[in-house]
Formats: sequence, structure tokens, C-alpha cells
Amino acid sequence: MSEKYTTHEYDVVVIGAGGAGLRAAIEATKKGASVAVICKSMLGKAHTVMAEGGAAAALGNKDPRDSWETHFRDTMKGGKYLGDWRMAEYHAKESPDRIRELEQWGAIFDRTPSGLTNQRNFGGHTYPRLAHIGDATGLELIRTLQERGIHTGMEVFMEYTVRHLFKTNGRLSGCFAYNRVDGSLHVFKAKTTILATGGITRCWAVCSGSWEYTGEGHALAYWAGAEMGDMEFVQFHPTGMIWPPSVKGILVTEGVRGEGGMLTNSEGKRFMFDYVPEMYREEFADTEAEAMDWVQSIVADETPTARRPPELLTRDVVAKAINSEREAGRASIHGGAYLNISWRPEEQVKKKLPGMYHQFMELAAVDITKEPMEVGPTAHYVMGGVKVNPETQESTIPGLYAAGEAATGLHGANRLGGNSLSDLITFGKRAGEYAAAAAVEIKEYLDIDSKEINEAIEQTLAPLKRKGGENPAKVVQDLRELMQLKVGIIRDGGQLQEALVELESFRDREISTSPGGTRIYNPGWHQALEIGAMIDISKMCAMAALSREESRGGHTRLDFPVPDHGKWGNINSVIVMDDNGEMNLSHVSYPPIPERLKKLLDAADLHEEE
Repeated sequence: MSEKYTTHEYDVVVIGAGGAGLRAAIEATKKGASVAVICKSMLGKAHTVMAEGGAAAALGNKDPRDSWETHFRDTMKGGKYLGDWRMAEYHAKESPDRIRELEQWGAIFDRTPSGLTNQRNFGGHTYPRLAHIGDATGLELIRTLQERGIHTGMEVFMEYTVRHLFKTNGRLSGCFAYNRVDGSLHVFKAKTTILATGGITRCWAVCSGSWEYTGEGHALAYWAGAEMGDMEFVQFHPTGMIWPPSVKGILVTEGVRGEGGMLTNSEGKRFMFDYVPEMYREEFADTEAEAMDWVQSIVADETPTARRPPELLTRDVVAKAINSEREAGRASIHGGAYLNISWRPEEQVKKKLPGMYHQFMELAAVDITKEPMEVGPTAHYVMGGVKVNPETQESTIPGLYAAGEAATGLHGANRLGGNSLSDLITFGKRAGEYAAAAAVEIKEYLDIDSKEINEAIEQTLAPLKRKGGENPAKVVQDLRELMQLKVGIIRDGGQLQEALVELESFRDREISTSPGGTRIYNPGWHQALEIGAMIDISKMCAMAALSREESRGGHTRLDFPVPDHGKWGNINSVIVMDDNGEMNLSHVSYPPIPERLKKLLDAADLHEEE
């Protein structure tokens, strides 16, 4: 007897309800499309909320010297010139309008004394560029988009997990999902589909992501045959909480350093001066006195004349520096570094960083206005994802679009802080616009093979039929520990090869897991279903990391410790499932950067002479 399921029909189905998904849905409904938004958790429980520091856009409010050209340069340079210059150009040019649009929709940004949207400094940005609301920018962005979105006519399906994407004659035709509360089964027919499912960082034991971030969106695209790019580049945010153990990995916003927070080791030394890479040498202070001059100017709300403090180097540099201090025996008491903002007046800290003040008081009994925080690297963001057309955001599968962290291209080897929020709204809008335009041209929904639907149902219900197997939570825990140990912030070829072998052994464990219980609100069942995606996503990261025999951005190899611009200069990894169901890796390059944009970049950093 076949299982019952409910069929839905929408012009555009958006999978994910974070910043990218909501912005896409708003744009698609604006174009007249019927839109369904499917989200794994509750509306408002999106990782966009965790982006605390701000949204990067060259408004020029705090420093009139800023421009889209400088933002483009910073993004390309921060990504170690492995990003798609076409996406970087769209992003730099369009993000200011997306911020102004949010203001028109009711977003309440902090203001300069003259009443303009305030902007703060962040790592890798030449000028103060992050529009912010204290340290709760992502929360305000989600609030604004939800408020706007619920009045547009889109329908929201909360607590649904999408398990399978359907293709008909090579084109995406819909998806299969189940309701996490009651276990009911659903087929969504769609003329176009947008993946806005966020990232993959729950594949690591220490991460800033919550339970949703298991990489299922990335896996759905891969299983459907889409090309995946740059999966070796995983960003370990330099500052996550490290104590107490119950909160290990929770994000400490880069805004702390943007407001003058200083990093020191167990000896009290401000160590970041020792880790400034040559390519950034001219932009950052050489001495603590020079760095303090810069800090004092931003505290006084003036345009800085001194060079920036080294704490505002890009995230990959700061994370690896903290790791190096730990390896050298100079870690904080619990194995990280100290981050100190207590030198600023108490009322300023509480005004500028209210979330951080309450987070440390409530979770760690630390008053950041009086004592330093303990921080350390935490898996935070994946630069890799679904390869998309830079203009339309369509993947290599017709009818499947991707935006936000689920897509790749903008950030190259390393994402600049603040570029994530402006990425979401810039390319979420583009995905919604082009997906809706394509849907309007399709007159009828494509048929979905009933056999394929029944196979998806059978695979989804399979764990509930197994008895006496392993607890899925233990399998997930072991996989995360493996990734932390062998595909973490510092890698080497031997450990990566071991990881690839060990990951394959998890497939047998996956198919023997037994969550017990029924379909009704069964977390063990949900977790058992996530393991397959986690294995494939983890394997992609390890495979791409083993292939790239150099260190660059979010990818560091002990056995290849420096960038190799001669061999790997502008080459990006691509992973796709072959006809035999095997993971196939190759390397490609984006089109050459045109002269009109190349002249905006640092010629020496392009390494073209090699």
C-alpha cells in the first residue's frame, strides 16, 4: 500500500527562510508569481539572525572616500582573487540600494550625528562600511523582511524538511518534503525552485551554527546533478566563545574588534602585529601606538588618519594567528585568546554591543565592560556551494536557482565580514526576479514520475522501520569529531586521505541507524535522515582540500603552507555527481577580469607575472 501525500503547486518554491530566501520570495511575488517558502525550522529562526556586526555596502556615510570600486577591490582581495569578479561587481554596485530599500521597508539602523545610516569598521574593509543596528543587525534584517514578506501573499510552510528535488526531462520540476511535527508527506510542484538553505558548519564539532546547518541544501543540489564549487574553502570565524563548554563555538561578533577590541595572548602581548601578511602590510598599523590612534578616532566618531589595527585583518588571517598562538603554548586559560573591549567606557560598550554584553553575562558570567572575553576559532561559513550564473543565480540545472550561503562565487577563498548580509539581499533579489520571470514563461507544471515520488517516500520512512540499530546522534557526533580533527582549520594530505576513507565507513553506520518511535515529532528520525547529506558534504570538503596543494584563504595545508599562484592562481574546484553516482572533481577558471575592473585592483596581488 503506497503512502498518502499532499500535492501543492506554486510558480516558485523557495527552500529556506533566511535573508536570501525571504528577499527572493518578496521579489518573486512582486513579479506576480505564486510563491511557497519552505523552512526547516520556525519562521524567524534563521542563521541570518546570527550575523550581528552589520551589512557591508559602500554608502559612504561614515567616510565619503568609500565607493563601489573600493568595495569591489576589498572583496576580490579578501577572497584571494578566487571569487567571481562578475558577482563581486554586481554586489558592490547594488548593495547600497538594497540597504536603502530595507530602510524604506522599516529597518531601524544606527545613525550618525547627522542622521545618516551609521557604518562601522570590519576586517578587510578599507573604510567603515557596515550598516548596523548595535550588534543585532541580522535580527533586524529578518524582522524587516518578514514584516514585508507576510503581506505579499507568499505562503510559508514551517518545520518542513525537503528531502529530494525532482527533475523532468532535465529540468527541475519540484521537490518532496515531510512535516517535522506530524510526519505528513508533501510534493511541491514548481516551475522554478530557489535554494536558500544556508551553510554546512554542523559538520564540525566546534561551530557557530545551530542544529539546522547540516548542509542538506548543498546535498540536494549535488544529488540533483548541479555543479558545486570551492568546497575546500570553509571559514573558521576567529572569535567564538570557548568557555563554558556548553556554549563552545557561539559567535562573538567581529563588531567587538570593529569597536576597538584587542586580542592578547596568555603573556598579555597584542600578538596580531606579528601576523600581518605582506599583501596587507601597507594598510595596517605597525605599532600599538599607531593602532590606538586609529581606535581613538573611531571612538570620537572621526575619520581615522592612522592605519587600521591588525585585529581587523581578514578572518582567515586572524583565525590562523589565534591557532598559532595556541600551538606555541601562549593560549588563554581555556585554549584560545583574550579579546578585550573593557578599556572603553561601560555605557559605550553596552550601547554599541548590547547583545555581546548580555551573551557573556548570561552564558559565561563574564562582564565584558570589566574583563576580557575568551575566544577561539569556530566553523562559521562555507564559501563553497552551488555554482550559479552570476546575473540570474540559476544553477547548471535549468529551473534551479541558489542564493546566499548555498551559492558560491562572490567570496572566493575567504569571505569578508559583513559581505554575507549584503550578499543575501543583493542576490536573493536577483534569484527571485529571474526565477519569477522564468516561471511566467512556463504555462504548465511538469509531470513528476510517481515511481520517483514513491522512492523518495520509502527512503524517508526507512529509518523508522529499522530495529536495534545505532543511535543516529552517536553517528553524527563521531562524524563531526572526525571533521574537526582531520578537515579542520589546519590540514595535511595524510589526514585528508584518512578522512576520505573514514567518511565512507559512515555509510554503513547511516543505513543501520534506528531512531525508534513514530513519525510524530521524532528528533532521532530527523537526525538519521541528515546523516547522508553530512557524509557527502564532508566528503566534498575533504576531496577538494586534498586536491588543492597550497594554502589560501580559508584553506590551510601544513604540507603546502604558502599560496602557489603559479599552479593555482585563478583555478577553482568543481564537484559534480557523474553518471555512476560517483563524486567527480575537476578545476576551472572564471572568465578573465576585464581591464576596466582590473585597474581597480592591486596589480602585485594578481600575480600575473607568475
